[in-house]
Amino acid sequence: MHPLQCVLQAQKWGPLASVSWLLLRTCRALSNLPSTACPSPEKQQEDGVRKDFSSRLATGPTFQHFLRSASAPQEKPDMEDPPPYVTVEELLGRQRKVYLETYGCQMNVNDTEIAWSVLQKSGYLRTRNLQEADVILLVTCSIREKAEQTIWNRLQQLKALKTKRLRSRVPLRIGILGCMAERLKEEILNREKMVDILAGPDAYRDLPRLLAVAESGQQAANVLLSLDETYADVMPVQTSPSATSAFVSIMRGCDNMCSYCIVPFTRGRERSRPVASILEEVRKLSEQVLQLIHERDNICKQIHLPAQSGSSRVLEAMRRGYSREAYVELIHHIRESIPGVSLSSDFIAGFCGETEEDHLQTVSLLREVQYNMGFLFAYSMRQKTRAYHRLKDDVPEEVKLRRLEELITVFREEATKANMASVGSTQLVLVEGHSKRSATDLCGRNDGNLKVIFPDVEMEDINNSDVRVRAQPGDYVLVKITSTSSQTLKGHVLCRTTLKDSSAYC
Repeated sequence: MHPLQCVLQAQKWGPLASVSWLLLRTCRALSNLPSTACPSPEKQQEDGVRKDFSSRLATGPTFQHFLRSASAPQEKPDMEDPPPYVTVEELLGRQRKVYLETYGCQMNVNDTEIAWSVLQKSGYLRTRNLQEADVILLVTCSIREKAEQTIWNRLQQLKALKTKRLRSRVPLRIGILGCMAERLKEEILNREKMVDILAGPDAYRDLPRLLAVAESGQQAANVLLSLDETYADVMPVQTSPSATSAFVSIMRGCDNMCSYCIVPFTRGRERSRPVASILEEVRKLSEQVLQLIHERDNICKQIHLPAQSGSSRVLEAMRRGYSREAYVELIHHIRESIPGVSLSSDFIAGFCGETEEDHLQTVSLLREVQYNMGFLFAYSMRQKTRAYHRLKDDVPEEVKLRRLEELITVFREEATKANMASVGSTQLVLVEGHSKRSATDLCGRNDGNLKVIFPDVEMEDINNSDVRVRAQPGDYVLVKITSTSSQTLKGHVLCRTTLKDSSAYC
């Protein structure tokens, strides 16, 4: 076959592959054609074909067209059509209870949260009681042989539980998820007939279908690895009510291929989550934190939000990643979420290129937000920083100091106004010890992390009115506020109390 005929046949391929193939083969065809002074009829015919092809290629879509099409985000439908052998009703959990056990690394913790998110949307319920579970899922690890042996042993325990299942209840289904399902798929299904489903790290979306198939008495498995699955549109659901931290996964898989490691073979090729998906998950976690601060009496209602400047132009030069408008919007949102929250911030006076107008914008931000606490400094250039290499420290020292004094003055004025709202109120104070300025006074912190000064005297204990006590570091006391400054609140102590009992008085 002539090279040019290969070119024409390549049009049967997909669009992007066709363009690449056509361009490559056309170049090769042209370079291999013989050069003659008088072209033969066959040569003229070939020239005509080539000319026709070139004209069609010139008027067709460009390479950029295919790049745009390939990079366009593909939105996934809320409900995909089920396979023909499973009905929509069969995909529903019908309030069956799922028990999840997690083994291994933090990625498995995140996988558990993703798997539960998928099942929760399908109508399954979560249980922490193994005996009442209708579905038991083990999220497994294959990093070492001991990790896999732990799962084999656990399956023997669950086998006994499944055998004893009462006939009056729905059959118990057991599933293996994660890396071990990917690595030992056939062995698990052949060795442990009591395992109903297998789902690899990239198949958690398929869990409702796998469980539906298992309901017919068949074993079901999906251990296909994906080049693009990141679960970007699946919001993980925290599975531990007592968790003190949360993990945000930004990528899946691994391309390093370390000589000792199984991970690239169980989790597939490396791929990153879209930035928008990561930021959305972080935003929701932040919302949960704000809600907890509002609800829990044992969490101090104070948030530190370093602004550094009130000028969007200066913030951009600082590479802070936000504008003044975005910062103020966040302040409003926090105050709506946590009424009475105490706010603190950092500010720099005289950063590179700061104009008088930029400085006045920072002054106005201090007045607008009315911080309770602040940390303000004149800018000093640091070696090795980006500013040192790229910017000019062009604000004179005397101007920096003058602007700093103005910022401090405005901060103190506004902080005093904010603190004045506390006069006459009763505040719960955590005692820290004696005041640094007076041996006859005690010092502590209120719910907004503000310093409270009060006399070191005997007081009533709220749980035993017949006893007079003196407050010790770590005690909670109720203090009635009588005066304030920009930095501290002052008052007289009412009684010693507890965190639980104080809510009736504050």
